Amino acid sequence: MAHFSCTRLVVDPEYPDPRRIARAVLVLERGGVIAYPTDTNYGIGCSIFQKKAIDRIFRLKSLKSDHLLSFVCPDLSDIARYAQVENEAYRIMKRLLPGPYTFILRATPEVPRILQSRRKTVGIRVPNHPVTLALARAFRQPIVSTSTVLDGQRLRNADEINLRMGHGLD
Repeated sequence: MAHFSCTRLVVDPEYPDPRRIARAVLVLERGGVIAYPTDTNYGIGCSIFQKKAIDRIFRLKSLKSDHLLSFVCPDLSDIARYAQVENEAYRIMKRLLPGPYTFILRATPEVPRILQSRRKTVGIRVPNHPVTLALARAFRQPIVSTSTVLDGQRLRNADEINLRMGHGLD
């Protein structure tokens, strides 16, 4: 069944229009849930500080309550606010980021408990995609990042995402 209840913004993947990015940021600031492109696939996200929005993502994807979500930071310097980064990890991250990697690091008290593992770790990404980076920089907060896999099927483009998940996105 098709659901087309979310607003769809067409953003140039190479040169994102700051006005369109600002519209998406406004949705995040209001506690909304969005889909956005990353360097590996599309992601579903919200502010890491909006518990109701995180709960909506869990319902939208039918995730179990113990499923861990990672989040996106705009650059390496922001990671230290949300995770403890030792020298060796920093050297590796500096070489590989931005890129298609999620680093599992010990969380700082800034990270909401819902995003931490039992061992107090968290997954953090800095994707190498102009839209994702523009969004994270403009929002100035980490953005939850979970895949667009639904019922075992990876939704690979905006049309598929809108069709299958549009009812749960803003």
